Amino acid sequence: MALNSTAFSQPPSFLLTGIPGLEKEQFWIAFPFCIMYGIAVLGNITLLLLIKADSSLHQPMYLFLAMLAFTDLVLSTSTLPKMLGIFWLRSREIGFLSCLAQLFFIHAFSTVESGVLMAMALDRYIAICYPLRYFSIFSVSVVVALGSLVLVRGVLLVVPACLLLRRVPFCHHHVISHSYCEHMAVLKLACGDTRVNAIYGLFVAFIVAASDVTLICVSYTMILRVVMRLPSTEAQLKALTTCASHVCVILAFYVPAFFTFLTHRIGHSIPAHIHILVANLYLLVPPMLNPIIYGVRTKKLRDKVVLLFQWKGT
Repeated sequence: MALNSTAFSQPPSFLLTGIPGLEKEQFWIAFPFCIMYGIAVLGNITLLLLIKADSSLHQPMYLFLAMLAFTDLVLSTSTLPKMLGIFWLRSREIGFLSCLAQLFFIHAFSTVESGVLMAMALDRYIAICYPLRYFSIFSVSVVVALGSLVLVRGVLLVVPACLLLRRVPFCHHHVISHSYCEHMAVLKLACGDTRVNAIYGLFVAFIVAASDVTLICVSYTMILRVVMRLPSTEAQLKALTTCASHVCVILAFYVPAFFTFLTHRIGHSIPAHIHILVANLYLLVPPMLNPIIYGVRTKKLRDKVVLLFQWKGT
């Protein structure tokens, strides 16, 4: 019995279905996905190059934005190439270790993105509520240390989930009803006791959501209190405008993230294709929108992009 369990503990590969119920349509769905991925890659690489090349952008807000751009590139690139292979080439097979690697990058860098958004909310709080002390509090070394802590947190929280999955026996079929290797989707294939895996997954989700969302909400509550006390309407609008782009990015990330998380656990009546489509868009829409939102809403970045294209046009 032990030998039989061991034989199936690590299957050589899994099969990804893509979008269940839309197998015929997903060939065409891949085209907008590919366009969104192209926009995400171009936009985020442009942001990284601009911030690196221009010393006037070596400020906390833009350094956090560079971290966000890098995280978005990792998130989208860890899923889209394989997803397009499934949709266009029917390349559904993925090795066991490759699946674990994809799972690690998706969940670790989703956690990192949440942490970066939290750090950016703190950045806006200090900038608006304590403007005279902003650069003394958020020095470059502090920004780098905060970014490093966010990265380390993401890695340390997700590595145990991957190690636990390696110990689970997969005795049944190896077909993952998803477009990529997502933790709960892979865990559903296990035939052993998965309570520890499920509890740890809930623990990580709770720790990340509770800490990051709470700090974001507290930061913006304090910002609103300060803004409402400003003497002029013009000053209030200017302060709120600086935060508007960040709020849009937060909503684009957390709304589909919470939808995907809750659907796995309590949303069993939601059609599978809706769940998987939202899960795919969760890793595509924020990376595509983030550079567009910040490029349009942030005057300094907008001016740099305009200058870049004017220089290329001459």
